[in-house]
Amino acid sequence: MTLEGGEALNFELTDDTPVYVISVAAQLSGLHPQTLRAYDRLGLVSPGRAVGRGRRYSLRDILALREVQRLSQVEGVNLSGIKRILELERSEEHSRARLAELLAEIAQLRAELESTRAVAARLAGLLRSRNEGAALVPVRRADATTARPQPAGSAESQLPGTGPAPTRPPIALPAASGASRGSSPRSKTVLQETHDG
Repeated sequence: MTLEGGEALNFELTDDTPVYVISVAAQLSGLHPQTLRAYDRLGLVSPGRAVGRGRRYSLRDILALREVQRLSQVEGVNLSGIKRILELERSEEHSRARLAELLAEIAQLRAELESTRAVAARLAGLLRSRNEGAALVPVRRADATTARPQPAGSAESQLPGTGPAPTRPPIALPAASGASRGSSPRSKTVLQETHDG
């Protein structure tokens, strides 16, 4: 809808929008305007109110008036029974709307849960890959890289596989000649040679 001057008016009609005056509602429902007023006083069908307190019926109200007419004229239900039936129908309609809202919320929560699980699985995979990569990197000991030089001649300063110079075994030599005859048996002098390395 466009007003004068080209200004647009955002106005959306729904089944609950009160737009019909009582005379139009009476025609659409097939009832007399006085009957509609009586139903309003009894609480069967209560329309909205305009600024001047005039009754304004919605499409849903028109359908409710037709249902009241059917129950009264065809089914033979009294007005008290009709009121109870309408209350149960409204309660059921409200429960259905609430159920639809809850199902929509559940679907949204499931989608968020699946997204959270996917993110958690991805983070777990990245952490596992990082731990496995860290285990493959060799760790260099600090004392191996900063080893102090050892003094020459010590066991630590010698090349691997070599130890201290071995000592040669003692060699037995005969005693010197010139000893007198008849003396004690020849003794042996043991000389030991050491290897300086």
